[in-house]
Amino acid sequence: MKRRILLVEDDMLLREIIMDYFKMEQWEVYEAENGRLALEIFKQNSIDLIVLDIMMPEMDGWSVCRRIREKSDVPIIMITARVEDDDQLMGFELGADEYVTKPFSPRLLVARAIALLKRTEGTIGREGDMLTFGDLMVNRMAHTVSVAGNKISLSPKEYDLLLFLIKHYGKVLPRDYILDAVWGYDYLGDLRTVDTHIKKLRAKLGDEGRYIGTVIRAGYKFEMEA
Repeated sequence: MKRRILLVEDDMLLREIIMDYFKMEQWEVYEAENGRLALEIFKQNSIDLIVLDIMMPEMDGWSVCRRIREKSDVPIIMITARVEDDDQLMGFELGADEYVTKPFSPRLLVARAIALLKRTEGTIGREGDMLTFGDLMVNRMAHTVSVAGNKISLSPKEYDLLLFLIKHYGKVLPRDYILDAVWGYDYLGDLRTVDTHIKKLRAKLGDEGRYIGTVIRAGYKFEMEA
């Protein structure tokens, strides 16, 4: 089955170039030139991944990302001509999973999309399909997280982060190590990205968020005594 991508970009030439690269990799591509059209397409179709430009007419990428995250955890890659760290942090706080700055290689964008989907499909590791810690349960096969039987909605990046912490149970993980492992060595953001996602993850896990411990001046670790 072909992967389905929604490409949201108001620059027609750039949009066509990106579309061609994804089609060469056998993706089914849906395109939108503005945010409002993107939301309509997303509502009407089953989408596996979204590539979302920030600066667009009618509705910007921030607003589109916020609206989508109200209902879906579909992976989102945001693209922009701006390089400010605050912009990237805002994107991650809204639920974006990757951030690509213009100009960029369309081939690299496709590679990032494939890698992101592999992570969200549960291919990080195979040490067990059901992981249970108190009332927290992670079903790796179904790619779901629940607390006391209630399903918790996590973004793909939050899910990756939780699995990475669990995989290194009891070990203190420096923030730069987490950033490289979960976001990739070529990610240009700073360590505040990790802090932001840890904060959001703890909040979503409620009482079970206590398993994610902060080690002052060292990093984070996951253990039931935390």
